[in-house]
Amino acid sequence: MSETLLEVRDLVKHFPVGGGVLSKKTGIVRAVDGVSFDLHRGETLGLVGESGCGKTTTGRCILQLERPTSGTIRFQGEELTTLPPTAMRKLRRHMQVIFQDPYSSLNPRMTIGQIIEEPLKVHAIVTEAPARAERARDLLTQVGLLPQHAKRYPHQLSGGQRQRVGIARALAMEPALIVCDEPVSALDVSIQAQIVNLLEDLQGRFGLTYLFIAHDLSVVRHISDRVVVMYLGKVVEIADRTSLYEAPLHPYTRALLSAVPIPDPKLEARREHIVLRGEVPSPLNPPSGCVFHPRCPVAIARCAAEVPALREITPGHCAACHLA
Repeated sequence: MSETLLEVRDLVKHFPVGGGVLSKKTGIVRAVDGVSFDLHRGETLGLVGESGCGKTTTGRCILQLERPTSGTIRFQGEELTTLPPTAMRKLRRHMQVIFQDPYSSLNPRMTIGQIIEEPLKVHAIVTEAPARAERARDLLTQVGLLPQHAKRYPHQLSGGQRQRVGIARALAMEPALIVCDEPVSALDVSIQAQIVNLLEDLQGRFGLTYLFIAHDLSVVRHISDRVVVMYLGKVVEIADRTSLYEAPLHPYTRALLSAVPIPDPKLEARREHIVLRGEVPSPLNPPSGCVFHPRCPVAIARCAAEVPALREITPGHCAACHLA
């Protein structure tokens, strides 16, 4: 097993909800509720689940863009939740993010070259302006763009090109970890494959580590080494991609995989499709016991009364289910 780069333990993030004239707290949104996992250097860990399950909030807490309510986050041996702002600023260059929307994440008033040069200037990595410009052109080449794109503005590029700029900006810091927050979900399918292939190529060249947040299980299967499945703020299953896709243990994971289309129409017609009843409960008022039990096709009385622990069922394959 390679070195553990990131350790997340019992991560909790609650958002207070206000209402009324005096905006008193009327409730708590349990966005992330006790999430734990490890991320090893050089691997890609997929983080999947339905919209609103807490994937992006988990990523933002790791980057300290959101301060966790409780829990611990250790990155390269440093505990991030108690790190003072000055120390966090120095460490931040080693943690970068690729945002979901490749347009709103780029400053429309800056050229592409200025966007890529800005972090180099802020962190004093390259102090001379001509050297920064040269570094920006080199980064554009590495992500499949032309050096002359440095003089253009974001609105003059396509969605796929803008996302490549976002990747180049992240690479400028020479980070150890990149959080990919649904980096291909806003792109056309043909462009998605190009961006995923680019991320894999860059990982091989620079030894990058990815936390890949997505809801498209086919994309996650292609790029990830291991996969974490979340539901309503909790981790329900962790496994390597082969085990997860061939032998899922949690009913929610099986339901997600049954919704992924198969190109072969004969196989598609024969396989089981699991249709979940009801809607995803509100994180303002999550169910008792297992949060999935109101929609689970195999739930028993114990599921409504007792929270299942995330336990290792087979080597390297963990699930939070009483029946696993």
